[in-house]
Amino acid sequence: MTSIDLLPRLGPAVADYPPGSTFGPREARSYQFVWLLRGSATWRWDDVLLPLVPGKLLLIRPGMRDSFRWDPRTRTRHAYVHFTLTGHPPAAWPLVRDLNGRHDPMSALCRYLLQLGSECPPAWETQARETLRLLVLIFLAAPASPGRAREPLPEPMVAMMRLVRELWSDGVARPIPMRRLAIAAGVSPSTLTRLFRRRFGVGPVAAIELLRLTRAEPLLWQSNLSMGAIAVQCGFADAYHFSRRFRAIYGMAPTTFRGTPPEAAPSSPADSGGLAALQSLIPGTGEPPWGAVSSSAAP
Repeated sequence: MTSIDLLPRLGPAVADYPPGSTFGPREARSYQFVWLLRGSATWRWDDVLLPLVPGKLLLIRPGMRDSFRWDPRTRTRHAYVHFTLTGHPPAAWPLVRDLNGRHDPMSALCRYLLQLGSECPPAWETQARETLRLLVLIFLAAPASPGRAREPLPEPMVAMMRLVRELWSDGVARPIPMRRLAIAAGVSPSTLTRLFRRRFGVGPVAAIELLRLTRAEPLLWQSNLSMGAIAVQCGFADAYHFSRRFRAIYGMAPTTFRGTPPEAAPSSPADSGGLAALQSLIPGTGEPPWGAVSSSAAP
């Protein structure tokens, strides 16, 4: 796939159909994304019969002889966009993908396409092409196979991280005593420690400290905050204690780390220790507190 282009007057847009409407059979002349906003439909292609409901994204390819049968009981609204691609699609291209809510990237891209198509701001076609290109790439990316899927976290860990998220919601990654972590997890301290050591090789208090140190990375690279200010944001008493713990984990002082390009810096303990699964439960904690960054900070 080297280029992508919109077809004039064929989306991104929406269409409404009265109950029982049909379309086709027809031979598709272009690529087309279709996703329902209301109602339901049945899409037929050769011997494939595919039910469509909101939350499904269908990709139709040129040369397909297909047809639609819309909901017989209620009005149906569907969104669509026709486009061209260079090259020829492999047979393994998927027909449909799930749109998993507001935080799913494909859902957001579909909404943005419709916004561009309805408001038509200056140069909107260029923005729509780039949005569509990204949508196609994500759509075609194979989902992780079940055999490689990450093992879900035990419920006590998830419950514990709810407390961490609450206590860190103001942007300060405070240390949390073991007893309080265990109460939030609903298990004894020894049980929680055993779960953490089995999964991450460290106990819960040590894991939380590694996440706190990870928070320092963007503050060192993308702010002019002093070591003392960064120490406070990461829950350390002062710059001395922060620097001592940072050096113990990263193998270099934070001042040295600040001047090291990201590609040459030591790996994050959240990655090397497998703690990304915990970090994902506290979204936003890796972002610097921009309100505290000086106006001369790096963009």
